[in-house]
Amino acid sequence: MAPAARARRNAPPRDQVLSAAMAMIADSGLDRLTMAALGREVGMSSGHLLYYFKTKDELLLQTLEWSEGRLGEERRALLDSTRPARARLDAYVDLYVPDAPRDPHWTLWLEVWNRSQYADAEAESRVRQAAIEKAWHRDLVALLAEGVSRGELRTVDPERFAARLRALLDGFSLHVAVGLPGTDRAQVLAHVREFLDDALGQ
Repeated sequence: MAPAARARRNAPPRDQVLSAAMAMIADSGLDRLTMAALGREVGMSSGHLLYYFKTKDELLLQTLEWSEGRLGEERRALLDSTRPARARLDAYVDLYVPDAPRDPHWTLWLEVWNRSQYADAEAESRVRQAAIEKAWHRDLVALLAEGVSRGELRTVDPERFAARLRALLDGFSLHVAVGLPGTDRAQVLAHVREFLDDALGQ
């Protein structure tokens, strides 16, 4: 059997590798996440990891996509529930905002965008990153449209309101993720809920 074929047969499942990468980010931040360290964690050589992911940038992007896939399942479950639109909107916000400074998902999100900031908008990595953002936006627009149509939320343009709300959430979330004093998670959630009360309350 050829070495490449043996590597494919003996490699751990992709999800295991990406889960291990995410766990390393959670434990020690991005500094510890090298191909060699990840390889030791999952029992693969750094060469084998490069065979699968080609570059560290691709490893980080796939890890982000894997993490977003799990968040997407949570988001769809909460949006598909029978609770009032405002309760689901609060749950969406809870899921969006980082848990604390150095939240691993937000740490990874920031790193991926930072690494690709000089790439063309049409580059594959940018297209894949934009798809992540569009999924959050699409689900928020649908929730707002449903709430407005049922008379549970004040009438707004769902597309425009979603764009503005996500800009607000991104700004506050960055403050939480980097640990800016005076903007912990509880304070941010209170600010956002007050804004939603003012903007969408009947």
